[in-house]
Amino acid sequence: MSATIKDVARLAEVSISTVSRVINDSKPVSPEVRRRVFDAIDELGYKPNEVARSLVTKKSNLIGIIVTDIGNSYIAQMVRGIEEVGRMYNYDIILSSSYGNLDTEKKFAELLRSKQVEGIILISEIINHEVIELIKGFKIPFIHLNKYYSNLDLPTVSIDNREASLRMTNYLLELGHKHILYLTAKVDEERSLEKYKIDGYREAIKELKLGKEFIHSADGFSIEDGYEAGNEVIKLVKENNITAVFCCQDELAIGLINYCYDNNIKIPEDISICGYGDTKIASIYRPKLTTIKEPYYDIGAVAIRRIVKELNGEEMEEANTYLPIQIMKRESCGKIKNKYENDRR
Repeated sequence: MSATIKDVARLAEVSISTVSRVINDSKPVSPEVRRRVFDAIDELGYKPNEVARSLVTKKSNLIGIIVTDIGNSYIAQMVRGIEEVGRMYNYDIILSSSYGNLDTEKKFAELLRSKQVEGIILISEIINHEVIELIKGFKIPFIHLNKYYSNLDLPTVSIDNREASLRMTNYLLELGHKHILYLTAKVDEERSLEKYKIDGYREAIKELKLGKEFIHSADGFSIEDGYEAGNEVIKLVKENNITAVFCCQDELAIGLINYCYDNNIKIPEDISICGYGDTKIASIYRPKLTTIKEPYYDIGAVAIRRIVKELNGEEMEEANTYLPIQIMKRESCGKIKNKYENDRR
C-alpha cells in the first residue's frame, strides 16, 4: 500500500500542514523540521499527489502540445526542441496528435486544461479558429506554430518567409539563372505563408532589368503533387527558356525531381531545382536538395522558452520571433556557365 501524507507526518513527528509546507515550499520551515520531513519521505517512498499539489502551488510544471502528426519528421524535430529545453526549466510535456481533425484538436485542448497545463503549443497544418479561440480563453501562454499558414493575432516562431524567398531567388540569379519559375500550391486563403514567399520571389525578379516572373500552382504540397505538376512545369520550362524551378516546399521539389528522372531530364544539368524547409529527406535524396533551412528544432526550443519567460514574468520580445535564415547549397542547383549556354537553354 502506498504511503500517505499522514504516514510522513507521523514518522517525522510533525503536522500534515507542516509536511505540505515543506513539499510545496509555501511557508518557512526550520531546517531541522525540513530535514525530518524529507528523511521520512525517503524512508517511506512517498510520492506527492501532483494534481493536488498543483492546485496549491498554482504550478503543474506541465506544457501541453497538440500536433498534427508526431510521425511527420519536421514536427518530431520541433517536439524534441520543446521537450529538451523544457527539461532545462523543469517542465514536462503532455503530447497529443490530432491528425488534422478539427474536433480532435478541440477535444485535446479541453483535456490539456483539465490537466492544469501552464501553457500550450499548437503545431498545426490547418487554421482551426474554434480551437484557437478556445485556448485563448484559457488565459495561459499560447503559441501557434504552422508550416503553411500565419495567424497574426498569435505569437509564433519562424523564419521571415518573404526574406528567405528573396534570398533564395537572389542566389539563383547569382548562379546565372535569369528565367526562374516559382512552383507554389493552390491556396486561396489570405493567411497562407505562400503570400509572403511569392512577394519575396517577385521582389528579386523585379530587380532584373527585363525580369519576368513565372508562377505555377501545383494541387498541393506533397511529393505526389510535385510529380503530378511535372508535365505543366516542363512545358513552361521549354516554352520560356526557364533554367531553374524554386519550389515552395521540399516535398514538391522531390516530386518534381522524380518526374524529371522518369523523363530523362537531368538535375542540375538540364534544369536546377530547389526547395524550402530542409526536411530530413532533402539531404538524403540524390541529388541532394538545395533548400531554405527552416530550423525546426530551434523553432520548438524558442517556442517553449517564450512560454517559460512569460510564466516567469520576464520581459517579452515582439509577438513574432524570427530566426536566422540559411540557404543549404547542395547538388540540385548548378551555375549557368555563360550567356551563350543560358540563351541556348
